[in-house]
Amino acid sequence: MSILRRYHTCGNIYFIANVTFDRFPILVQSAELLIESIEAVRAKQPFELHAWVIMPDHFHFVVDPTGWDISTLMHSIKMSFGARYRKLLGQKSGRVWQNRFWDHIIRNQEDYNRHVDYVHYNPVKQGLVKSPFDWQWTSFHDYVREGLYRRDWGSKEIDWGKEDFGE
Repeated sequence: MSILRRYHTCGNIYFIANVTFDRFPILVQSAELLIESIEAVRAKQPFELHAWVIMPDHFHFVVDPTGWDISTLMHSIKMSFGARYRKLLGQKSGRVWQNRFWDHIIRNQEDYNRHVDYVHYNPVKQGLVKSPFDWQWTSFHDYVREGLYRRDWGSKEIDWGKEDFGE
């Protein structure tokens, strides 16, 4: 396997896409474990999770790793979840995640807004619900409570153009 080098400087915000091994749809029924894993890692070294969605076989984050290198942060979350998930199944080993993850450094406010919107619209895009409000495992509800989205936002199809969001 080749060595992937990621560009890292302090102050970057990243859009992340991370996929389960062979796209096994294990995350929704294990969403609480993933959230616990994120919080356990955050307790060791804080980071800011701006937007998130947990899908059946992948998740998306818009994250500011603050003191973390993005690779180390993602490795820590994946390892924490993998250990918890295998323990739940009574297994000592086994793959949970695909190697690596997809990242995009947010360039400006417009890029940030577009990626946050994409995160929140993803369950609709994937055909799982008709509105982002109907999906439980997302930060969309926080954004609605804060007045950043209307409850009916995303109920109509959004054209994302040719942009690659790592899926």
